[in-house]
Amino acid sequence: MSDSLNPRYKFETYVVGAANRLAVTAARAVAESPGSVYNPLFIYASSGLGKTHLLMAIGHAAEVINPRAAVEYLTLDDFVEAFHAAIAAGQGEAYRKRYTEVDLLLVDDIQFLTHRREMQAELLRLTNTMLTSGRQIVLSSDRPPNEIESLDERLIQRFAGGLVIDISAPDYETRVAILRRQAEERGARFEPGVLDAVAALNLASIRELIGALNRLIAFQAVSDVPLDVARAESLLGPARKPATAGASPAAAVDEFGSFLAEVSLSVAQQVEAWRTRVAEAIMLWEGEGYRTRRLQQLLDEEAPVDPDHVLREYVNDVEQLRILEAEAAELDPALAGNSIFRDPDSLESARGQVDRARQGMHPPPGPSPLWLLEEFLEGEGNRVALQAVREIIAQPGTHYNPLVISGASGLGKTHLLHALGNALAARPGAIVACLSAQDFVDDIIKAIDKDRVNWWRARFRRVTALLLDDVHLIAGKDRTQEELFWLFNLLQEAGRQMAFTTSVPLRELKGVETRLLTRLEGGLVVELGPPDKEIRLTLVQRLLGGRTEEIDPELAEYLASRSVDSVRGLHGILQRVLNAAESQEVRPSAALARSILEGTPAGPVRRTTGGRTSGVMSPLAGMRSREKVVWDWPDASDRLIEELR
Repeated sequence: MSDSLNPRYKFETYVVGAANRLAVTAARAVAESPGSVYNPLFIYASSGLGKTHLLMAIGHAAEVINPRAAVEYLTLDDFVEAFHAAIAAGQGEAYRKRYTEVDLLLVDDIQFLTHRREMQAELLRLTNTMLTSGRQIVLSSDRPPNEIESLDERLIQRFAGGLVIDISAPDYETRVAILRRQAEERGARFEPGVLDAVAALNLASIRELIGALNRLIAFQAVSDVPLDVARAESLLGPARKPATAGASPAAAVDEFGSFLAEVSLSVAQQVEAWRTRVAEAIMLWEGEGYRTRRLQQLLDEEAPVDPDHVLREYVNDVEQLRILEAEAAELDPALAGNSIFRDPDSLESARGQVDRARQGMHPPPGPSPLWLLEEFLEGEGNRVALQAVREIIAQPGTHYNPLVISGASGLGKTHLLHALGNALAARPGAIVACLSAQDFVDDIIKAIDKDRVNWWRARFRRVTALLLDDVHLIAGKDRTQEELFWLFNLLQEAGRQMAFTTSVPLRELKGVETRLLTRLEGGLVVELGPPDKEIRLTLVQRLLGGRTEEIDPELAEYLASRSVDSVRGLHGILQRVLNAAESQEVRPSAALARSILEGTPAGPVRRTTGGRTSGVMSPLAGMRSREKVVWDWPDASDRLIEELR
């Protein structure tokens, strides 16, 4: 479960009314089918109307539906800060990979992109990558995309290509419902009509509404008698009263009553003062990207013993985290931006991370949790490799050590390598290093630059399995080959599993030392072939099932019969057909596919029926309607190139 999600912000605690019903319906649809509907989903509303609550509710619901889903919530400030830290540490690509591997990304406060051209380019790249890979992105702002000053037109088009929806101020009935729920959660009881009077106030946001309720709760906590409507209105002030108020307050309050109201207001203001300080601290530190659970708990208490002491301790812990994070990033750039350095309640865990980093004990990058063995499609072209992987999982280090998986790009080598890594990582005490050869090279270069080669060696010599993707990239890199040679010998003697992938057959690999090449050849070298029809059909059915309401058997059979060299190529031709169907507002069919891929006339096609939709449900069940897509390219192939860029 993502630790960036506030446990209180769920759909169950979100009050739905006329002003937000459409946004909530769209949010639930996204949580139930991430990447299939309204991608991206862009929610905008004035401050204090529940955008953050709704974003986090999507994350919580998605995790309940699919506990294995990788969900990440962050504010734009988090996004910018992590980017700058990663660039400073030379980990730009690792930073980008971190966010593109999540299943559901929730980005809050997009309006702060104004005049940040570099971050706009990063967000555009990230959005394109997530849309292409079928992963969901949800964004929020205090204004619609076209009103964000100096926002890149391409970003506006991407947002418009999904669903842009607003939340307006709640009506009277919704405000009453919100107040009643908040009062119930706080265990506060009021005389009849008091909450209705608060709901009738001319307040701009839900936050102000809750603030008014907090004042009443604080006043009632120090009062001997329950609040009635007149005293509540007096406490909140004449300026806050509804415009339709009746008789003059002076006629209803005598001299003694006025004196009592002033005294009560003074007491309430003193009680409220510490709440104001805590609320300001929460806004400050959340803006800096830090978790504020400790401060939020203060607001849940009626009268904490010493809130100023808690605030001072919190600030001290934040300063300690900053010092630890700076040291951790220096010791191990992969730790830059780690969320543990954003949680003052996890200070001891952060110290432990730094201690392990000092000793070279922080593990190298592991396998991506998104690539699992059960999702890898088996066929004639990969059966030998798949069987070898299964035997390695059963007895790592004893059979086929090393395993070298060879094959052209797009055949699933990386998927199979990471699937092996995930299976090995599930064993007790396992430390699996699974990374690209280029990252391996970059790690060595940084270690040499900082005179920390011994630390680097200690880090990798602790692993129980070493998996390197695209090992052919070490060609011509003498120092990397030397370090890999000694590491290879150590791991093999210890019976620890190694596996490599390469797009260049070992016999054709130039620039690699013979002593290392012979060790790679001394294990099992297996080659992945092009996907056979059985795999192609299963893959097409899987992809169509995620994009259309019904799978057309004739279309699936036709696409599977196409000759392609890789899974990636099959995905590309399917995308062309779906894009064409979307642009023509027709259902994807075998006839349409033939016309796109072979140039043959498609014949009569059946257009989708029904009138304009509200934007929540689409007749194409997952494919965006034309009215919500801003296209700049009349030809479908041009759009495909843009989306994959």
